[in-house]
Formats: sequence, C-alpha cells, structure tokens
Amino acid sequence: MKTVCDHVHLNPARAGLLRRTERLRQYRWSSWPEYLKRPTKRVDRLLGEYRLPGDSAAARRRLEAAVEERRRGKEDVTYAQIRRGWFLGEAKLKQELLGQMKGGVGRTDTGAERRESDEALARGILAQEMKRLGWSVAELGRRRKGDPGKVAIASRLRLETPMTLQWIAAALQMGSWTYLSNLLAQGRKTKGRQKCQ
Repeated sequence: MKTVCDHVHLNPARAGLLRRTERLRQYRWSSWPEYLKRPTKRVDRLLGEYRLPGDSAAARRRLEAAVEERRRGKEDVTYAQIRRGWFLGEAKLKQELLGQMKGGVGRTDTGAERRESDEALARGILAQEMKRLGWSVAELGRRRKGDPGKVAIASRLRLETPMTLQWIAAALQMGSWTYLSNLLAQGRKTKGRQKCQ
C-alpha cells in the first residue's frame, strides 16, 4: 500500500507538473493534501504503513517529509512493478481476482486485466478438457495437429473465450492459425450438413 500510494502521490513530480521548489501538497489536483489534514478529514491507513504511531500533527509532518524525501531520491524498483502490470501483490490473491473476473470485466478495466482474465479462463477450459480426455501436456504434443480432440477443444475455446486463433493454435500445438481456421470451418460445414439430413 505504501509503495502504491507514494507512486500515485509522486505522479505530479514525475510528470513535471511541479517546480523543484514547490511541495507536493501545492499540486491542486492531488489527494495528497487530504492525508496531511486533521484525523477526521482523511484516511489514516498510510500512517501505519510508514510505522508512524498515532495520528498527530507531528506524525503527519513526518509523513510529508518522508514522501518529499522519496521524491528527491532514486525511483524505487517496486515502481517498475506497478507500471508493468495491473496487479501488485501475492500470486494467490491475483488468481482469486482473475477467478472473480470470469463473470465479466467492466468498461473501466484495463486491457492488461482483460487479457489476463481471458487467458486464465481459456487455460482453465484447456485444463478441464485435457483432464476429460485423459491427456497430459506430453500427450497433447504427440497428437497430430488436426486431431479431432484438439479441434473440439479449439471449437470450445473459440465459442467461450475471446482468445485469438493464434493463441489457440499455439496452446493446442496445432500449427498455424490459418490451418486451425480451416479445421474449424470444415467442422461447421459438417455440422450444418448433419442438421439438414
């Protein structure tokens, strides 16, 4: 939390929106000044992250001094982790969040969140189908590119996920995406003929 809050509060300085002589609290569009107000007017979780005991004027001054000092120092390695993706934390929590996103992502979710959620869904379906067929990863690799089982899995992935043909072809070791596209088209034609009979 401390790293994420500092990263957000230091954004105006990184973006060059403040002169070196200006303090972070002077940037009018930041929530940072709210953290420096009396206890009843701001959230106090950040004080605990900085291990500042109690909520006093002295603790708030120490908090401000610590963030201003961080502003003058080198960028923390953890900032790179924040900029690299949508999630910072334990892998187990990330998997829980991705599981919750299976029901759909909102309009405000980033592309990275969507891609990761979609891929988690697709990998889950792939694992489920391989288990149903009794296949291991090695068995998947041994089977021919146009194996009916692979085509069936590809068809399900295409219907239930937004994954590209390129992704599906690579995941199922089916060769090129154009070959997969042809196999799926043939399967649709066959089903269409069967319905007509």
